[in-house]
Amino acid sequence: MSLFGTTSGFGTGGTGVFGSTTADSHNPMKDVEVTSPPDDSISCLAFSPPTMPGNFLIAGSWANDVRCWEVQDNGQTVPKAQQMHTGPVLDVCWSDDGSKVFTASCDKTAKMWDLNSNQAMQIAQHEGPIKSIHWIKAPNYSCVMTGSWDKTLKFWDTRSPNPMMSLQMPERCYCADVVYPMAVVATAERGLIVYQLENQPSEFRRIDSPLKHQHRCVAIFKDKQNKPTGFALGSIEGRVAIHYINPPNPAKDNFTFKCHRSNGTNTTTPQDIYAVNAISFHPVHGTLATVGSDGRFSFWDKDARTKLKTSEQLDQPITACCFNNNGNIFAYASSYDWSKGHEYYNPQKKNYIFLRNAAEELKPRNKK
Repeated sequence: MSLFGTTSGFGTGGTGVFGSTTADSHNPMKDVEVTSPPDDSISCLAFSPPTMPGNFLIAGSWANDVRCWEVQDNGQTVPKAQQMHTGPVLDVCWSDDGSKVFTASCDKTAKMWDLNSNQAMQIAQHEGPIKSIHWIKAPNYSCVMTGSWDKTLKFWDTRSPNPMMSLQMPERCYCADVVYPMAVVATAERGLIVYQLENQPSEFRRIDSPLKHQHRCVAIFKDKQNKPTGFALGSIEGRVAIHYINPPNPAKDNFTFKCHRSNGTNTTTPQDIYAVNAISFHPVHGTLATVGSDGRFSFWDKDARTKLKTSEQLDQPITACCFNNNGNIFAYASSYDWSKGHEYYNPQKKNYIFLRNAAEELKPRNKK
């Protein structure tokens, strides 16, 4: 490792006079690159839970694989293991004790990967690709929740080939989140369903979408008492809705904001509008990160309704992001999301996962 890493303009193989003009557009924020990233677009990222010592990162990709790295305190990443599906992996999550990873795939199955034995076994089956997977830890039960394009939400206890419960949805599952005792699922045709998970999962409420375009990502946020109280919903039209389940004043408390657009808030000139690919809440500060097809990440304070930071533009979309359990590390994945169709796909382009120190940049500005 040279003293200057790869940020030095010399010898980095770019096309500019000093080689730095193109060499760094894949990593303009000069963040830490994860070693041995997947060979196709990265669909999902998940850090290990607080019950585990250290930090382990999981990524699923369109190369049908799931990879695990150890992230050391000095920022070095060590590839640990990988497992395969027979179709693209669309979502991953951890069990609460960190011993298992659950993976959902276009091959219509979900698997449970035991990290100690490095064995993976099928635990779920749908009629269509499985788009979302979440571990639910309730006082009286634990299970895996899978949401599929077959329009069902199923709950599995991992030991039986049949689900504990199957709930019909009006449309295909596009994204979901779980923070016990709440789950939220966003579907095709702008469907939005909140579930309550106490005793056993059941539909709580259907919500008219606050957004006018296709749902792309959803993340639940908590109140000061650490209870889930609402969610942030992102669409393909460069917009995020902040929605509380039971706000004192719905008209004032719920709002939407524009993001991932080419010329900010300037509405006088035409602007390019990009999809919001992922939303993640900071586990300590409750601020949030969004990442988009425009190749940028942004940090936001929903309570002050302000933007804290926007990154420089990467040379390809950012497809996934997550924080580690104490909020010190922000991980984001750079790879093509097919938002501009096949003609913009370049198989020579590498995929990357970057790690950024998130301790300071996500603090609310006016912390009382």
